[in-house]
Amino acid sequence: MKKAIVSFSIYFLVNLMVYAQKIEKEGPNGFDQIRADIARGTLDSIKYESKTVGTIRKALVYTPPGFNKKTKYPVLYLLHGIGGDEKEWLNGGKPQVILDNLYAEGKIQPMIVVMPNGRAMKDDRAMGNIMAPDKVQAFATFEKDLLNDLIPFIEKKYAVLTDRENRAIAGLSMGGGQSLNFGLGNLDKFAWVGGFSSAPNTRIPEELVPNPEEAKKRLKLLWISCGNNDGLLSFSKRTHDYLYRNDVPHIYYIEPGVHDFKVWKNGLYMYSQFLFKPVDISSFTKYTILGTPASTNIRNAQYPQILPDNRVIFSVKAPNAQKVQIDLGKKYDMSKDTSGVWYVTTDSVSRGFHYYSLLIDGVALADPASETFYGMGRQASGIEIPYKEGGFYALRDVPHGDIRIKKYFSKASNSWREMYIYTPPGYDNSTEKYPVLYLLHGGGEDQRSWAAQGHTDLILDNLIAGQKAKPMVIAMLDGNVGGPGGIANFGEVQLRAFENELKNGAIPFIESNFRVETDARHRALAGLSMGGLQTLYAGIRNSGMFSYLGVFSSGWWANNPKLSDPQYDFMKNNAGTINTNLKELWISMGGKEDIAHDNCKIMLEKFDAMGIRYKYSEYAGGHTWPVWRHDIFQFSQLLFR
Repeated sequence: MKKAIVSFSIYFLVNLMVYAQKIEKEGPNGFDQIRADIARGTLDSIKYESKTVGTIRKALVYTPPGFNKKTKYPVLYLLHGIGGDEKEWLNGGKPQVILDNLYAEGKIQPMIVVMPNGRAMKDDRAMGNIMAPDKVQAFATFEKDLLNDLIPFIEKKYAVLTDRENRAIAGLSMGGGQSLNFGLGNLDKFAWVGGFSSAPNTRIPEELVPNPEEAKKRLKLLWISCGNNDGLLSFSKRTHDYLYRNDVPHIYYIEPGVHDFKVWKNGLYMYSQFLFKPVDISSFTKYTILGTPASTNIRNAQYPQILPDNRVIFSVKAPNAQKVQIDLGKKYDMSKDTSGVWYVTTDSVSRGFHYYSLLIDGVALADPASETFYGMGRQASGIEIPYKEGGFYALRDVPHGDIRIKKYFSKASNSWREMYIYTPPGYDNSTEKYPVLYLLHGGGEDQRSWAAQGHTDLILDNLIAGQKAKPMVIAMLDGNVGGPGGIANFGEVQLRAFENELKNGAIPFIESNFRVETDARHRALAGLSMGGLQTLYAGIRNSGMFSYLGVFSSGWWANNPKLSDPQYDFMKNNAGTINTNLKELWISMGGKEDIAHDNCKIMLEKFDAMGIRYKYSEYAGGHTWPVWRHDIFQFSQLLFR
């Protein structure tokens, strides 16, 4: 019994040490240099009959150190770029040196590596116009040559394992596109697929992985890597984005570099270490050097960068600053390097849009590398974190409406005001009259918010294209009326002022200047947070003007009876009228972490007691724009049916 305990303890300790080791993220110095003190593999040139091409073709074959003809080996097929041939890897990348060194260090499984000519045509030399249509087509034709001629030849000539789990494919540039196309298109043949700086020949993701569930089940490893300054990076990123949205495990590896062998050699060094042994899918997001610049960065800004696990790397140059932090709800201290550049990597950040600020020696500033948004009562930086379920606000190839910015003179406030108006696709070419949703922002924001932070136009474009929402006009109002803002100054005076602006300023302007219906059946009112209170006040008191009310992340304050009690009294006395007039009173929250959650729950209990009919929806995410985007996505589908 003691012996068993000791054995288990040693086993546990060894495994703990293995998993505690730091993950290697790039090849160390000398990984591609010949070492005199190690065993070496062998390179042979082979010829095989290609029935696909109708000629004899060439390839290079690497066999590992200690190669034994009686041992069966797994095989990696390693493909070159558009300007190369079977010797491109040999001449530019010295793969045999990289693999010998890895083998000597016990980091890779013994394997055979086949380097073919991926230009499947009779004259397959990399000469003349390499971009000629017939030569480009030959790279696609190579799929048949590979599957029907080369692989059978290798499996007949060499002692190799012939099941899919012992067959891998990878390549650089054009060969990277081939590898993704052929590997993912033949999951019955390949379990390990790698694309290094994949070229435009890479199929669009929907064709590349038409069945994500099958890919999840059959792939052992899908590797996608590229240099951060490679002009072809967008092709790798679009594939990664699709795989991310569809939950297909893969490694997305970005490193400093361009379209050259420095990047491709490192890709081979990293990729080959995973092959033909158990892999830990949970560790995939840790394998990258650089993140992807956020979509909210200004043009060409490299930072902030988002890592595959949604941690964020921030960077700012402030050589004379004494202390620099990032305020992302949580404050992160940054560290300065010798050139005066400050860096920090955050914890994993939740999906969707977030405001953030730089704190430089205690002063809150917008990040000059990021787009700014009016929020928190000032211009603040914003960052968009990838969201697997965010396809509903993605830019798609569908008909698009317009966001129109209009200034109008309001008789209600005797002042010039501004609103943003969404008009649906086809508005200008139609004689149709449209229903209207009046949409309100939260405290510290303004009329820009639902367009800039909320992506309302994209959400409606996609819904209308899918016939999930009625075409409608959306008037995004400036709800800042009635004096100073903020909770301390918010009360009935401000609510009455907004009600007046809505009825006597905004609605008359929309109905006089846009082709819209003017009856209650075709009007809706909704808002988030402060805008939710404005909706509760103006919408409930004027239920004869609206058939639909949406209240997002809001509710009458339980600790302010001076404000809330008159509202409840009005509702109690008019419950029948409210229920009759409103087709939908839709109330939503961002889960228990939403700061309005408790107030809302108390309010709904009072609604229940009064017999006020409503629908309640909850979507986890707190008091944030990811929640409100989802709210408008859900609410707009209920309208004007």
